[in-house]
Amino acid sequence: MTPASVNAPASAFRNAGVAILLSTFNGAAYLPAQLNSFLSQTHEHWVLHWRDDGSTDETVAIMRAFAARVGAERCVESPSSGPHLGAFSSFLTLLRENLGAMALAFADQDDVWLPEKLHCALEILSQAEDVPALYCARQYRVDESLRNASLSASHTGTPGFPACLTQNIANGNTLVLNAAAAALVATANEPNGTVHDWWSYIVVSACGGRILFDERPQVLYRLHKSNLIGRAQPLHQRALAALRRGPVVFMTMMQRHADALAKQEAKLTPMARQDLAVLRAGLHGGLAQRLSALRCPRLRRRTRLENLLFAVWFLTCRRFLAAPQPLLDSVPAKRAAPALQES
Repeated sequence: MTPASVNAPASAFRNAGVAILLSTFNGAAYLPAQLNSFLSQTHEHWVLHWRDDGSTDETVAIMRAFAARVGAERCVESPSSGPHLGAFSSFLTLLRENLGAMALAFADQDDVWLPEKLHCALEILSQAEDVPALYCARQYRVDESLRNASLSASHTGTPGFPACLTQNIANGNTLVLNAAAAALVATANEPNGTVHDWWSYIVVSACGGRILFDERPQVLYRLHKSNLIGRAQPLHQRALAALRRGPVVFMTMMQRHADALAKQEAKLTPMARQDLAVLRAGLHGGLAQRLSALRCPRLRRRTRLENLLFAVWFLTCRRFLAAPQPLLDSVPAKRAAPALQES
């Protein structure tokens, strides 16, 4: 398909058709609520593109029944559906198959979208005009029964590069890309072990796109016992969990992301190339190079405590990165990103 024009007027973009990208895997218990939330969207110009990643429960039957209900033109099964690829590759396959859309929204199978989600995303993305743009938002964290809601963290700072390498704020269940941003992500060579939302945030930021964070929550983010990572926990428990996990996965994933960007640095902005060179010198060099990298005012996490922990880990990263790394490559859960985000 030919990518949609990124020069569409803002008014036209607000009324654009949206490709909802849904990768399913043994999601029968929660899928109906998510599918109904698509039908409740105030922005009705959407088409659901789904790919099953090797389910063994009733997921595929539920999806095909939904297609019969809304029409095959509104619920389209990917021709690649069936083989198990893992969450990242499954979502990226859907993205590459649907680059003709003006906007592409990732959806997780066990969440519930609030009715204004697509409307708000398109309203904000329309401000980006002809540049790559990524929309993301806050969420209500809820339990398995969609109760006991608590609001996810606010991000009042300026998102972008290289802060995106230290922390993911683009939760995949809220993420919407315009056509230009989707094209960037689709053509980037991703590192092993990454996740679709964090990698999208990194690529769009490093290539000069806009990151548009909506402080209004748009999703009921269901946390349940089947989440391998990202279970509902109070802040202090998540902080202790991050300390127990330690820096190995976090710092190695930072190195992988940085090295992957370096292989395609022609797409990066001049400032991003400069920051990336300093950061990689710190990751691969000695203490002086690491101290120099930490002086970069854009290499920051959200809070002072997080920055202190990050600085300690970064200054001692050579010891961590020298050891053999059992990483995220084999983790099939959609919730890999929050583990790194909260480290």
